[in-house]
Amino acid sequence: MSNQFLQLIEKRRSIYAIGKNVEQTPTYLTDLIQNAIKQSPSSFNSQSSRAVILFNAEHEKFWDLVKAQLKAYAKDAESAAKTDAKIDSFAAGLGTVLFFEDQEVVAGLQANFPSYADNFPIWSEHSTAIAQFATWTALSIEGLGASLQHYNPIVDQQVHAQWNIPATWTLRAQLVFGSVEGEPKDKTYMDDAERFKVFGA
Repeated sequence: MSNQFLQLIEKRRSIYAIGKNVEQTPTYLTDLIQNAIKQSPSSFNSQSSRAVILFNAEHEKFWDLVKAQLKAYAKDAESAAKTDAKIDSFAAGLGTVLFFEDQEVVAGLQANFPSYADNFPIWSEHSTAIAQFATWTALSIEGLGASLQHYNPIVDQQVHAQWNIPATWTLRAQLVFGSVEGEPKDKTYMDDAERFKVFGA
């Protein structure tokens, strides 16, 4: 099948070996990330997704916070060293996008549309997932490598304090990005018959 969009999302992969050798400026990448999120659909056009974009020293500061919090989970010196090395590989990149969902928006929708109240938190998660995917793909098209991480909620308190994040913003994921310094691992796929059912075709 020849489909440009599918070709673009096939190119998007988890790239863990990243660096700072990026041609694009932070200003350009900021505009790219903001537009990717703005153009991502959300339930009732609620636009509940929020993002904090960190570059260079601020990006490294985030991963230092993560590393400090993870020390409490290390079983021994060897596991601590492995964890530190993993976090250092993220810090080696150029930047990180912190994805949040604004719970004030979700609560407002629940109040205004009580028939759907139970669904709005679920639909909010859909919104952030689409925003994450769109941003990740947009960066991939630019030739940057990225991987999606989830160190929330262990760093939530530190993140809110460090960057003065509104209390209603809930951290959902962290997309770390930079220059591609290594190839992704081979990707395998389940058999289509196990995942899909088609009727009436």
